[in-house]
Amino acid sequence: MEEVTNHVILFSRPSATLRLCGRQKRTKMTDSIINNTSFLISKARMKILFSVMALLCCLCRADEATFCRMLERLASMDPAQSASVYSSRAVQMSYETLLEFDYKARPYRLIPALADSMPLVNSNATVYIFHINPEACFQPDICFGLDSSGAPKGRPVVADDLIYSLKRLADRKVSSPGSWLVDDTIKGMRAFVDVSTQKGATDYSMRIAGLQALDPHTVQIELSQPKQQFIWYFAMCYTAVVPHEAVEYYGTDFGNHAVGTGAYRLERWQRNHQMDFVRNKAWRGWTKGPAAFDPAGTMLPFERIIFRVIDDVSTQWLCFLSGELDFLGSITRDNWDVVVNADGELDKSLQDRGIKIFKIPALEVFYVGMNMDDPVLGGNLKLRQALNCAFDSSRWVRFFNNRAIKCDGPLPPGISGRLETPFEFDFNLDKAKRLLKEAGYPDGIDPETGKRLVLELDMGRTSQEIRESTELMVSFYNKVGISLEPHFHNWPVFLKRISNRQSQMFRIGWIGDYPDAENFMQLFYSKNVSPGPNRTNYVNPELDRLYELAGRTTDESERNRIWKESQKIVRRDCPWIFHYYRKTYTLSNGRLHNYQPTDFPYATEKYYRRKVIRK
Repeated sequence: MEEVTNHVILFSRPSATLRLCGRQKRTKMTDSIINNTSFLISKARMKILFSVMALLCCLCRADEATFCRMLERLASMDPAQSASVYSSRAVQMSYETLLEFDYKARPYRLIPALADSMPLVNSNATVYIFHINPEACFQPDICFGLDSSGAPKGRPVVADDLIYSLKRLADRKVSSPGSWLVDDTIKGMRAFVDVSTQKGATDYSMRIAGLQALDPHTVQIELSQPKQQFIWYFAMCYTAVVPHEAVEYYGTDFGNHAVGTGAYRLERWQRNHQMDFVRNKAWRGWTKGPAAFDPAGTMLPFERIIFRVIDDVSTQWLCFLSGELDFLGSITRDNWDVVVNADGELDKSLQDRGIKIFKIPALEVFYVGMNMDDPVLGGNLKLRQALNCAFDSSRWVRFFNNRAIKCDGPLPPGISGRLETPFEFDFNLDKAKRLLKEAGYPDGIDPETGKRLVLELDMGRTSQEIRESTELMVSFYNKVGISLEPHFHNWPVFLKRISNRQSQMFRIGWIGDYPDAENFMQLFYSKNVSPGPNRTNYVNPELDRLYELAGRTTDESERNRIWKESQKIVRRDCPWIFHYYRKTYTLSNGRLHNYQPTDFPYATEKYYRRKVIRK
């Protein structure tokens, strides 16, 4: 596909039920925009549209105490199933982890969340003692029964809730993709894992050697061996604390509810459309801690947070311009030259409207995973290497307006221990063709069929940008004689296919859970194969040995050396096509205050503020 040279924006017809500002109010002005099924808008005409949208914003502004942004579809609100960044964003609105990332601090550091303080850790990092905040309470829910007035009750969080939640993460009947955090990490947990595979209900009363309640609010966790990264796990959504009453009461329907301790409560969930969260006024963090505020002041938290599912990127943009969305998490390729000027700054017409742009290098890596169980790809090293050599990274970066960074390994820039040497299988068409011949597919021809080798590629989104970039990938492999056959799915179906090992190849990314090499290298550890984070089902005993060695090595320089050796192995074996790293650009409107971009945007809405003018 040829690169687009005329910088225009394509607006396809939004849904007939486009709801401006959360209400089905439509003015004649709105209809005149929506009823155009397809039109191209130049940069000059876009400025006229900005003016129109500014007026619509005044006409259709939602409640000023409501913050609205878009979010992808979710399959579950169960923390144990929070396999994607989208799930974690929603789940941690209501649930809390023991620790969280300091919203303001850079470089990143952890602070207490559900915990009352940072944990006590012994000298060799094998014993952690957590004190749970005694003021923490689960939000009222019918699972706890009713009070004397007939209203649902809540209850305080206790040490046994943390122990239960960690056991549940390991329970094979729950089948959590986050079980790798605890299975062979906490002393004695593997025995519980084995018991959970047996028929019948899992026995949660089973004693785990490494989990002990020292008192009603104190838990001691002992590890099987030293693990330097263990403390980061308690800021991950998987380890959020859940009450056993809710799991037992709702049963298989538990994922449709949220019974947590957090700053917001899930009020309504219209699947594939909208999630409504309301502020939990009883949350202890409003009165003390980093999210506390002065009720008599002028900077107040939002009373309602709305996440909307808007698949079409043109509709997302239209909603942001109209004021229906307060925040836009990305700028599409087609919109780039309208939003950002030649100097890389926000266009003045947007600045004049109070819109702000934020940009940071993202702690993310995007890749095409190759299922190592697949008979074509898994046993053919030369083929996997050839697929990397055929990927034109420079062309890919240009396609994304230089918002992408060339990828040369599993660790993004900024991670300590990253391997900086040149990637042996970087773009080289001649080398790709030679490797294909060595792989048994000369000129891309499958000897069994006498036709071109066909490889299937699964995607989890269907946006215009995804489709166009996929066409570009198809063109890369056409040049070496391979037919790349794309299949588009919605996000839950896509994840299910990967977890069930049904995909041959799949395009996906990994967003760092914490800023450490281990979080990225665990994507290749054999004990983390699907449904765990090792989506490619890659197994290499030498990689496993180095991974485990790094985990128990206390000296940072030695640990980084081990990580570099690990990366050499992964680069050689090519279970991925190394796609790109990303620069993140986000937009917000003028009424959002105290926003700060972060690689860990989980439950950060509690820090957002709106300005109130008091009479």
